[in-house]
Amino acid sequence: MDQLRGVPRRGLLMGGALAAASSLAACQAQGPPPERKSADDAPRPSPPVRPTGFTQAGVDRPDTPQEHLGLVVLDLAPAHEGGEVAKVIADLGRCVQRMTRGSHPHMAGLAQGDMTVTVGIGPRLVSGAGRELPGAARLPAFARDKIPDAARDGDVLLQICGSDPLVVSCAEAACTAALTDAGARVRWSQQGFRPPAGPHAGRNLLGFPDGIIVPKGPEQMRREVWLEDPGPVAGGTIAVVRRLRIATDRFLTQPVHRQEEIIGRRRSDGAPLSGGGPEAEVDLGAKAPDGRYRVPSMAHARRANPLASGSGLMLRRSYSYRNGPDDTGLVFISFQRELRTFVATQQRLDEGDDLMAFTTATASGTFLVLPGFDAEHPLGESLLDG
Repeated sequence: MDQLRGVPRRGLLMGGALAAASSLAACQAQGPPPERKSADDAPRPSPPVRPTGFTQAGVDRPDTPQEHLGLVVLDLAPAHEGGEVAKVIADLGRCVQRMTRGSHPHMAGLAQGDMTVTVGIGPRLVSGAGRELPGAARLPAFARDKIPDAARDGDVLLQICGSDPLVVSCAEAACTAALTDAGARVRWSQQGFRPPAGPHAGRNLLGFPDGIIVPKGPEQMRREVWLEDPGPVAGGTIAVVRRLRIATDRFLTQPVHRQEEIIGRRRSDGAPLSGGGPEAEVDLGAKAPDGRYRVPSMAHARRANPLASGSGLMLRRSYSYRNGPDDTGLVFISFQRELRTFVATQQRLDEGDDLMAFTTATASGTFLVLPGFDAEHPLGESLLDG
């Protein structure tokens, strides 16, 4: 069924088996076996997320970001131009549809659950479309960037998310193979994780809730995130991807009250220091009896606030990562209608933000997340087939 026609354009990631067995035997020798769980106690599979439509999955659907991330940035072969690029991207979309139907061999017969694949293209490919289009501009350099050339920019972004890390890993392998078989090469990749879904924003490796201030509801999404008619990018959005190494050990040795001053929120529940609960708006004008701002002048919650940066809202799907004891941090992913939204915010953070003293960017890029697709309208059709 065609899921695009008739929809208004504006609406629109084993081991230890013997050790585990030995451990279990030791436990059983010390006491009675654990109670058997009934089938009703087994974890329920996550409901599938529709991959097709006017917009791609993995931005605002599902509503709450899944627990696991596989992110890959690739370059297409320089010889790929015009119709060749369109075919590569369209074939990638067909690969995604095969995975969600359970007919792709890389999925090993696994049910996809809530797995989503989101595809974006970089400025080189957007510019190659021959138009002045959103997504054609590259990110400028920022303070505290230590990014090798191999981890900057890129032609194709793959964001694979899901509640089952095995499904995410299989889907990542399938999508990557679809591109490398067509001559692409991997530029950089990163796996990430976040806590299970709950009533409030998930916590990061610093112990604080992450990504609290985001667009909520269809109207804010339309105003702040989705690109609209007229034009070939309607139903798309601009993604910014940044891998931020964070000196977590140095941050966590700070007294809790100092950690809260750096972030601008209580660690216990994420509530702003200006008062209210976890979902309360940050009151930038709130002052203590001695006249000091309750949210310090260099707190991250103040410096990154849209009212302070003069930018719009960003929808965030951020994930923690751990590559080893000396490389832990955050994969920052934001979606916005204008690249300026992120750039203005980051430039303000560069001017002064206490959290920035603990962070170093090690990978970065911006991508146009392509409009949605279905069986009759291939991925990238509106932009690359013209």
